[in-house]
Amino acid sequence: MLRDAIKTWAKRIKRDLHALYLAGRDPRVPWYVKLLAVATAAYALSPIDLIPDFIPVIGYLDDLLLVPLGIYLVVKLIPPQVMEECRAEADRRQDSPPGSRTAAGLVLLVWAGTFLVVMVWIWRLLSA
Repeated sequence: MLRDAIKTWAKRIKRDLHALYLAGRDPRVPWYVKLLAVATAAYALSPIDLIPDFIPVIGYLDDLLLVPLGIYLVVKLIPPQVMEECRAEADRRQDSPPGSRTAAGLVLLVWAGTFLVVMVWIWRLLSA
């Protein structure tokens, strides 16, 4: 029974992610909500996590907390009629969810930038 509830929840999240992607391209959605919708969908669909899963506990927090909270927030900001239409369209397109190479590139840039900042900080510490 719990297994079925978890499967249903996971399917709903997958559908809502695709719906957010679609809502992010809808002209009836305000620009700031589009930005949040596309960012949330891109991050969740990106093959690269901002916090890698191999880091104990914290690695899974983004998948288990940040993504569902982001989805919840953006769904509340999208006009209900638009969200309903986007969910219906996501159900129709369930076999071809969007991917996000751009999001993967942005996550790689964040990691590279963080690595660079840490390396400069270490260099300065060792040079002093």
